Order: sequence, then C-alpha cells, then structure tokens
Amino acid sequence: MSIRLLAVTSLVVAAALASGCVEERVVHDRPVYVQQPPPPPREYVEVVAPRPPPPVIVENVQPRPGYIWARSYYRWDGRQYVTVRGHWEPVRPGYHYVHPHWEQRPDGWHWRAGVWVVG
Repeated sequence: MSIRLLAVTSLVVAAALASGCVEERVVHDRPVYVQQPPPPPREYVEVVAPRPPPPVIVENVQPRPGYIWARSYYRWDGRQYVTVRGHWEPVRPGYHYVHPHWEQRPDGWHWRAGVWVVG
C-alpha cells in the first residue's frame, strides 16, 4: 500500500471519528428570558397605636462632624411599644432631618417616620 493512500485513509478515518463528537443545538431549545416588569410600589401603611408611647428616650451623644443623630424611638408592634435604637445619618446639604415621632389624633397615636425635608 502506498504512503499516499495510507495518509488519505487515516485522514478519512480521523474525520469520521471526530464528526461523532460534534453536537449541533437547535436554536429553539435555548431558554428564553423575559424581563419582568418592576414590582408595583408598596402601599403606604399608617401605623396607629391605641395608647400613647412611653416617655421620650434621653440620649447623650457627642456631635459627629458630617452626621446628625437620629434619635431613638418606640415602634408599635401590634401589642406593645418596642424600643428602636438611634443611629447616625449623614448630613444632606440643603435638607434638614425631621426625627421619627408619634402624633396624637382623635383616633389614636399616628407614627411619623424620620425623613429628610428640603430647606
């Protein structure tokens, strides 16, 4: 057998063996990802407590440059008031901080969360 015929036969055999390793994927078998719309905004829930909160928590905190102290407060858990510790808030130029507090109304005590207000 000639060397040329042996080389061509080897090449054909190698190509036949290698062709069995290739897998062609069908395009429609790929998963399709659809972007979901953003969740709807949460509804505002107003907390109304049936009785007044305990006395204001007095804290002695040293000033910290670039921050203000958001005072501790009591939150209503549905049965009783629970203490929430104060924390530092970074100062926001052009805004002032309104601390969290309870307001008395004819139907009970209404919770107002701490917020930054322009001005």
